[in-house]
Amino acid sequence: MDLFKKIKNILSEILDISDDEIKKESYIVRDLDMESIDFLELAVSINSEFNINVKDDDIFLRNLREYLLMSEDMKDISKENFLKEKYPHLSSTRINEILENVDMGPVLRVADLLSYIKWQNESTK
Repeated sequence: MDLFKKIKNILSEILDISDDEIKKESYIVRDLDMESIDFLELAVSINSEFNINVKDDDIFLRNLREYLLMSEDMKDISKENFLKEKYPHLSSTRINEILENVDMGPVLRVADLLSYIKWQNESTK
């Protein structure tokens, strides 16, 4: 079973929705209506399923807005590069998408979870 299919199965079970509703581009909160208690269950499920060390702050982009505020005071590094240091699992393209959409609400997508899992797997090799 591929990574995306596994994540779809986990999310559909936690959120009690059809896995057909879950796309890589789906926003976890905005589209799938995930609540804070669900994040705990998701982190545990990902940790168990993929045998990786899940850092909630990193995988769920919890400190994103704080990092954005911090980056405003930095003259020697751009917001994009600062976020890339904080979230090495995200591509530059994705970071720019986040920066463009940050005012629209929570920005975490299913694809971001996949990126984190792939990154963690590569880091442990």
